[in-house]
Amino acid sequence: MRLSTLPFAFLITAVAGAQVTVTTGGGNTLQTYYSLQNGVVTSATLADWDLAFELTGITGSILVNTAKGHQVYKAPYAIADWASLDTTGLSAGWTMQQNSEIDWSSGALNQGLTADPFDLGWGVYNFVTHNIVGDSCFVLHTAAGDWKKLRIDGFTATSNSFGFTWAALDGSNEQMGTVVRSDYPGKNFAYYNLTTNEALDLEPASADWDLLFTKYIGYVTAPFPAWYPVVGVMQNRMVPALQVDGVPTGSATFWGQEFSDDINVIGFDWKTFNQTTFQWEYAADRTYFVQDRAGSIWKLVFTAYGGSANGDITFNQELVGQASVNELGVSSAITIAPNPVSGAMANLIIAGDLNGARLSIIDLNGRVVSEERLGSQSGLVQHPLDISALQAGLYVVRVQGQGIDTSVRLVKE
Repeated sequence: MRLSTLPFAFLITAVAGAQVTVTTGGGNTLQTYYSLQNGVVTSATLADWDLAFELTGITGSILVNTAKGHQVYKAPYAIADWASLDTTGLSAGWTMQQNSEIDWSSGALNQGLTADPFDLGWGVYNFVTHNIVGDSCFVLHTAAGDWKKLRIDGFTATSNSFGFTWAALDGSNEQMGTVVRSDYPGKNFAYYNLTTNEALDLEPASADWDLLFTKYIGYVTAPFPAWYPVVGVMQNRMVPALQVDGVPTGSATFWGQEFSDDINVIGFDWKTFNQTTFQWEYAADRTYFVQDRAGSIWKLVFTAYGGSANGDITFNQELVGQASVNELGVSSAITIAPNPVSGAMANLIIAGDLNGARLSIIDLNGRVVSEERLGSQSGLVQHPLDISALQAGLYVVRVQGQGIDTSVRLVKE
């Protein structure tokens, strides 16, 4: 997020719209990364990967490529019971796990959490060592029809790496893999192919893309509620979006409405399939507004989908302006630059009357990791933020005082 040069004013930019087509390829075989400012950044073959490992923060998200056809179940076995694991009881109620549709930091291996605030699904985070110790076993039914058992042995902070093990259900062909986070600077995820036993670098730097056009497993309600393969658009981290319905697209505006950080604001439901005409249909009154990584706001109206024949997704894209963080509803009169931060210092920019307000930095578990009092300043205040003691991850920076209570996300890489 960033404050515009006119922090509290809506700034219209006279830029004509353009029609754009982004493809997921025939058979929806591609995942395509797109910059609203620069167009398609790159595409990767969806079937190339099986697991994806989060590269920043302490949430330890691990995605499973369910869109490829994999099914994953959390087995009622601890890692200590690895040798005796079997699928007895699977048909009686083991839950198939899915990647979250709304949060990149909640992969299929991070579901079914306990009350322990440090439980990450596949393991438990140690806030002293910053290691994650694996404690769970999983059963993977692959797209090829094979059954495998899988465990994440852990994440080691000193080597900045994940270790994991997989084998046939009978224990044969056991293999081990490693993903080193530092091998993929500036990216969200590193990928792994269990067949070739190799780590893969498939996505562009997170600062270079805004939207991902891809096939994924989504929760549909018609013709009946179910998890089902869909094709749609997911937002990158720090790319909030807004869906506006019931207003002609030519009249729709984002003014005064709240943007969301959910990654599926656009999702797949901008289209529906008519079972009578066997044609895709598109809502005439559905508009999306997206704020890109640079702070510009774009208006998107989806107009066509070529189906699995070519995977083409067509939409009208228009640059409609910039707004302050306050106007977007994501936070109020506060921003951090740069963000994400790779160094020890950042600049906190606050618009308002501070009057000795308290500045707190809060981690994902709700713990205050840093706190200080601000001076009695007013106007557009720039305050240096020392984050040298913070581990890499996602934080909330909050400013509270008389007449001000506002927050903004901080990502330290």
